[in-house]
Amino acid sequence: MMHTIVGWHVELEFMEEGDRTRAAAMVRLSDGSELRANGYSTRHRSDSPQPRVGEEVAGARALNELAMQLLTKAHGELKSA
Repeated sequence: MMHTIVGWHVELEFMEEGDRTRAAAMVRLSDGSELRANGYSTRHRSDSPQPRVGEEVAGARALNELAMQLLTKAHGELKSA
């Protein structure tokens, strides 16, 4: 049986303006720290409007940036230990 030791809270918010979508991502870690990142997508003018696709691309980019920040944080903690 697996037990949850810690949990992280992740939030994603999207803002669309014209052909551009911005995703704001935040993760709250179990130590109380928060990391934030943004991701963007731009629809080509010849593509049909599909807001969900723009959200997915912008969200993926924001989450990717959070992943990089988490790796940097972990690396720094290992170096200081």
